[in-house]
Order: sequence, then structure tokens, then C-alpha cells
Amino acid sequence: MRSLPILALLLCAGALPASAQGADCPSLAKLALPDATVSTAELVSSGSVTPPYGGPVTGLPAFCRVRGILRPTSDSVIRFEVWMPVNDWNHRFLGAGNGGFAGSINYGEMGGNLKRGFATAGTDTGHQGDAQDASWAYRHPEKIVDFGYRGLHLTTERAKAIVSRFYGEPAKKSYFDSCSDGGREALMEAQRFPADYDGILAGAPANDWTDMLAATVNESKAFIGNPAGYISSLKLPAITAAVLAQCDAQDGLKDGILNDPRNCHFDPAALLCAGGDKLTCLTAPQVASLKVIYRGGVDDAGRLIFPGLMPGDESHLWKSWLVGDGPGVSMYTQNYFRYMVFNNPDWSALTADTDTALREADAKTAQALNATDPDLSRFAAHGGKLILYHGWNDPAISPLNTIAYYGQVQAKMGAAKTSEFVRLYMVPGMGHCAGGPGATAFGQFGLTTAKGPKYGIFDALEAWEEQGTAPAAIVATKNDDDDKVLMTRPICPYPQVAKYNGSSNPEDSASFACKAPSQ
Repeated sequence: MRSLPILALLLCAGALPASAQGADCPSLAKLALPDATVSTAELVSSGSVTPPYGGPVTGLPAFCRVRGILRPTSDSVIRFEVWMPVNDWNHRFLGAGNGGFAGSINYGEMGGNLKRGFATAGTDTGHQGDAQDASWAYRHPEKIVDFGYRGLHLTTERAKAIVSRFYGEPAKKSYFDSCSDGGREALMEAQRFPADYDGILAGAPANDWTDMLAATVNESKAFIGNPAGYISSLKLPAITAAVLAQCDAQDGLKDGILNDPRNCHFDPAALLCAGGDKLTCLTAPQVASLKVIYRGGVDDAGRLIFPGLMPGDESHLWKSWLVGDGPGVSMYTQNYFRYMVFNNPDWSALTADTDTALREADAKTAQALNATDPDLSRFAAHGGKLILYHGWNDPAISPLNTIAYYGQVQAKMGAAKTSEFVRLYMVPGMGHCAGGPGATAFGQFGLTTAKGPKYGIFDALEAWEEQGTAPAAIVATKNDDDDKVLMTRPICPYPQVAKYNGSSNPEDSASFACKAPSQ
């Protein structure tokens, strides 16, 4: 038998010195955990992993990979994985979240966490499927609970136990970083399980799940129910051009980015076609549809259920999330109500009653899915820190919803107390979680920044939690397709906004300062 290199022998033996490790990796397969079965525990030294879906995750350090299944109920099958670096562990745990209806483990984010020295974990939250698929929920109420909060919470608890066993000591701090449904998961953790994480980064949270999707029933009737009101993606550039022509210079810099779109009082009627339908104008039904999109969905009495989208980047972001290649109700709306609320595959938003949809959604799924409780006193008592962020031009979830939740926390906890452990950052020119015409890489889920700490907002969260240094301005970066830095901008603690000094290089964050909106 050919002798193995010393490094390979160390990996096979468990890799870490006994003083730094509590158990060798393969022995974790025998670990007894409540409601859990560890299926495999193996050392991975190849530098890459090819998961059952998605592409390979490469450039990985040697790590201990633990896979298992949680079964808290007879109808629960919650798959989870825990990845722990063999060397250079930073003594911290970082959980990975999910998007859409979940259904898969976020291997890419786990790989990024691992490369940064974190022990990390992910879960499919109790089912396997694509992000828009909710068919798994059909007549499976326990699986809805698993998706809503139980899958992530139990994964977090079991993962932390596995980390402690492997290293012989618990993680010094535990963090969570995710966006969209992952932002909802983040707030669910802070509200219901405040001891799970010490620091939480929650982006574009879909935390008011029932209202958000019930509002789309009303919006779909206006936008899709009347074919004449559908707006083709070919018309979106004309909308953005008209919005920017009216509002771009309001913030002191004409750069194709609105600092705060709430200050842009654009009237879609300004685009009304005067001499026949053209790509540069909107018909009367299309004007009405655009007003609904900006307004948000309402109930039968005209009460706003969930706020609408902001103007300023319709041309780049609305096609994939809103208008598609032709008229059609969002699959998130259809699948949520068909399989989670009404248990009726024939349900259609175009024939549904909005008030009934809202009432049934709240009655049947609000407890499992909504993370709207503004009382974060237990999280604060735990010493936790929470940073919220949202892109002003998010085409999927209205940024006004996150501002509203932040205000609700302030009203419940008091502004002074809230400032001790919660911050909100609103990102100009950003779409859903990342991307858009603005500078939108600022440390969220491992995106690096060009100035300041490499993982800007996440590094700020760590410093706040571990050194008590409250976060201030965060430098965000815009890169081209070759990762060349095109622009840096500060994003500011809400309600401050970045004000241009009027003379220096507008592509450099140093030319801006965070100030109160009125300054």
C-alpha cells in the first residue's frame, strides 16, 4: 500500500489537535440528537462538493460534513447539513437561510461561510422543490409549520450541538444572514427563538407573508384580469425614463438613481398615449395598472393590505418579477393559495374574492408564516443585534413594508431602546436583495465591498455584537461583469440619506455624507 502524505493522514485522523477538537468527524454519525438522525459524517478534503442540485461548490477548505434528517412530527422530513472547517475555525457559527418557498439547502452560501472560517448549517425546511413550488404543502399542515419556523429553528439547535461536539467547545457567537424568505426566517428567529442567534442580518424580509400575497390577489385582477391593462416589458424603459426625467435630480445628483423614491411623486398619467398605442406611452388601462402597482393591493373596502413598488428602475427589474414575457398571475400567489390556504388546485387569483383570500390566509397560515411581532424585548435581553436592509427598487417585496416594521418596533420598544440593538439601511438603486443600477454589494451574504471592512454590513454587525461599536455608514460597491469597481456609495442608517457634496467625484463614496433628510 502506498504511503499517504502527512496532510492526508491528519485529515483521516480528524485533522485538528486533540486540544482543539472534541470528536473526530466520522464519529459524529453516532451522535444522538432529539428528533434527529445523522445519516453521514465525513471529512471532505477534495476542495469541492457536488450537491444533489445546483452546480459544484469549489475552493473549499477541508471540512467536516454532517448530513441528517429531523422528524419532529410523523409528517416531517427536514433535511439539514452542518459544515465545519477542519482548520482556522473562527469560533463562530453562521446559519444560511432560504428563498421563496425554500425546498433546498443553500449550498452556495454555506460554502461562502465556510471559506470565511465559520461553522455553518443549512436546511431545506422540510421539503424538496423549486423556490416557486408549494405543492408539497397540499394537505400537509405540519410541513407548513416546518417551512414556517420549525425546520430552521431545530436545524439551528442541532447544528450548534454538533459544532460543540466536534470542536469540544461551543461557538462563541452565532449569526444569521439571509434575505427575502430568509429575511422572514431571520425575523422569526429574533421574535420566537431569541437565544438561537446573537447577531442577525435580515434583508428584504417577506415577514408579512399573508398580507403580502393576499394583496397580489387584488393587484392581479387589475393588472392581469384585464388584458388591456397588461404592460409589456418593452414599455418598461419608457416608464423609467419618464420617472428619472422628473425625479432624478431631486437628490442633487443626476445619476439614474433615486435616493428616496418616496420623494418622487410621479403620475403615470403623464405617459398616456395621445396618438395611438406606442412603446413610448401607456394606454388608459395601462396607466390604471401602473397606478395599482405603485399603490399596492387593497381589500374590498379600499384599505391598503400591502404597499406597492417604488418608481425608479422599472426597466431593469420588473420583467423577471412582475410582467414576465406575457400576462400571468405570479406562481407565488397561485401556489400559496392553492396548496397552503384553500387546498384547492383549481383556485385562481383572477376569480377569487380578495377579502376571502385575506381572511382565510390569516386564519390558516399567519401563525406559522408571519414574523410581524414588533416585541423584540427577549432578543434585546439576550444581547442580540439586528440589522435590517432593503433595496428601494425591490420588484418583489415593497421596501415600505420593512420601513413599517421598523417603525412598529420603535413604537413598541421605544426609539431609544430600539437604537440600542436595531438598525435599518435602505439601499438606493437596489433590487431584490442585490443588483440594480446602484451600488448594491455591501457585505450581505458574503458580497465584498471595495472600501472599509471586506464584508461591510456583516462586519459591522459583528463589531456591534462583539465590541459594542454601533454601525454607522456602510460603503456599498457596484462592480461590472468582470468584477471591476465602477462606483462606491455610502448607505446610511435610516432615516439618514447619503448627500452628495456637489463637486467631487460622484463615483466615490468619499463625495457623500450621511445626513438627515431635511439637511
